[in-house]
Amino acid sequence: MHDVAISTDTIRLGQLLKLAGLVDSGSDAKILLAGGEVRVNGEAETRRGRTLRAGDVVELGPDSVRVVASS
Repeated sequence: MHDVAISTDTIRLGQLLKLAGLVDSGSDAKILLAGGEVRVNGEAETRRGRTLRAGDVVELGPDSVRVVASS
């Protein structure tokens, strides 16, 4: 698992997937989410607009990232 720092209080799931390098584009994120391949805090998530905060963990296959607040 690696940490992804955000400079705001929240970030949308689709944006985080791109920022973390897990997808190349928003359309890639949409396909993976529709297929139920993305988990947030251990639960399947299908909404690209899901709001994430520091401490949330996103999993895609063997990869996982944790949202952290930037210093």
